[in-house]
Amino acid sequence: MTTASIQTLRRDWVVVLFMVFVHAMALLALLPSNFSWAAVGLAIFLHWFTGCLGITLGWHRLITHRSFQTPKWLEYALMFCGTLSMQGGPISWIGLHRHHHLHSDEDNDHHDSNKGFWWSHLGWMLREIPAKADVPRFTKDIGDDPFYQFCENYFFPIQVAFAILLYLIGGMPFVVWGVFVRLIMVYHSTWLVNSATHKFGYRNFESSDKSTNCWWVALLAYGEGWHNNHHTYQYSARHGLKWWEIDVTWWMVCILRSLGLAKKVKLVENP
Repeated sequence: MTTASIQTLRRDWVVVLFMVFVHAMALLALLPSNFSWAAVGLAIFLHWFTGCLGITLGWHRLITHRSFQTPKWLEYALMFCGTLSMQGGPISWIGLHRHHHLHSDEDNDHHDSNKGFWWSHLGWMLREIPAKADVPRFTKDIGDDPFYQFCENYFFPIQVAFAILLYLIGGMPFVVWGVFVRLIMVYHSTWLVNSATHKFGYRNFESSDKSTNCWWVALLAYGEGWHNNHHTYQYSARHGLKWWEIDVTWWMVCILRSLGLAKKVKLVENP
């Protein structure tokens, strides 16, 4: 798909309007009436809860790459945490991510970094995604699971119910910070892995794509910024392979392993 052919893809107005809405609602945090330190603390906690436990630990390292194993109840719990991140349903997310690894920075990679920073960061989501047709082929291990299907089909009502719960607990400040500010923080942290870590940083390994290790993305995305390491050793539960490469998600795996909740942890030998 050339840059010109991108323009032939139909714009997904549902996604466009949703992104505008979420970002606009997050601006309500600028109103003094919507500020409280408790709400800010809630946003930070939920960023970790949904972004780290949900996306990076659960959806990415556990389920997408099967880099370790957990009891089924814990897999479901982590998968549900990721559902609260509102990055679509888990089946679609995992299928598209597996597709990305197979075609990274090739013409049919849905967020091919060769098409520019904006496209790989957000632009690809605002148009139809042909790779969605391949999701069933890439998710045969989870596609028929009833709980995955529930979260796939109802991730939006789940978020609405969560927002109502936060409102009942802490009013509008909890909704503004705990939902909208937190969502865009997690969104852009995740999207930077698609964009910035294919443009900025260094490479420990030669790979067929443009993946890089970017320290500031690693800090924002709980270790996912060591992207060149990850693309070279996709199966590894640890992405920060050098002693200075801080990898918070790997720390979570270590905690689970110490509790006997993470087994068959896959690692790179002598990286």
